[in-house]
Amino acid sequence: MTTSFKLNLPQGTLITGRWRGGRYLIQRLLGQGANGVVYLVKQVDSARLYALKMGFDTVDIQSEINVLKALQRQGRRHHPVRRDNSGYLVEVDDYSFQGKEIPFYVMRYIKGEPLRAFLARRGSRWMDAAGMNLLRQLRRLHESGWVFGDLKPENVLVGTYGEVELIDYGGVSSIGRSVKQFTEWYDRGFWNAGGRTAEPSYDWFSFAVVCIHLLAEQPLKHAATQLPQMRSSGDLLDIVYKAPSLAPYREWLQKAIQGEFRDTAEACLLWKELVTASRPEPVKKPTTPRWIISAFAISVTLLVYALYMAFRF
Repeated sequence: MTTSFKLNLPQGTLITGRWRGGRYLIQRLLGQGANGVVYLVKQVDSARLYALKMGFDTVDIQSEINVLKALQRQGRRHHPVRRDNSGYLVEVDDYSFQGKEIPFYVMRYIKGEPLRAFLARRGSRWMDAAGMNLLRQLRRLHESGWVFGDLKPENVLVGTYGEVELIDYGGVSSIGRSVKQFTEWYDRGFWNAGGRTAEPSYDWFSFAVVCIHLLAEQPLKHAATQLPQMRSSGDLLDIVYKAPSLAPYREWLQKAIQGEFRDTAEACLLWKELVTASRPEPVKKPTTPRWIISAFAISVTLLVYALYMAFRF
């Protein structure tokens, strides 16, 4: 059954599955898009936190469920012993609301914050670890035959050590088909840089624009306000070449914008090489107050640990 009404359930609402009887308490809204709404929920029986998405179209939400099942199977093949890799999809059911049956699914949730807020609080160099983990998420998708499509900062949650979770699979499309959903700034077609065919290069391009947006926002805003026929990938490359904040990622961004990677595995490898090479050397003779040194040391330790976790294969 397809539903088309807007859904705005308040904190504390109890969601009970019609068929399986799973009970979830809404904690807060995580995001809302054209085909559904995502809530942070607490499972009543276990008190665990999950992300719950209610869909407005049964066909669309079933497509997302198929993606999560494919990722779940892939995770089990790669790590048959580790149980955390099997947690993409927790439960699928329907919720009865005002006489309508609304399909929903429950997926794993990383306690974190949106990518923009994370970088604002922790510093731009944490893009190193978060970017590596995001590329690995995309690699898993691509190797399973899917493209994320609607990649934007709002759809990326980041945990304490830079671990990443994608929270809305509504834009996921099978490789070779048309991208189902997109957001203008991160869309290749918006910049007249290619079509909207679902292929790994579409996600690389989107992630490149995400980096530019978060690390060089004003030049991107200026470029985006041009007449549609005037926009091009050259505008993005010009920002990449000129913005000092993008210097550590310049080679990667250029290849992503131009779609020059062989595959996402190569994109991951280059990102790893660049961020490793650009890490600052430790200061041997600090002259700053000891409390600042201690705080800096803690921050560096966290970043190094995050990078270690991100770079493990």
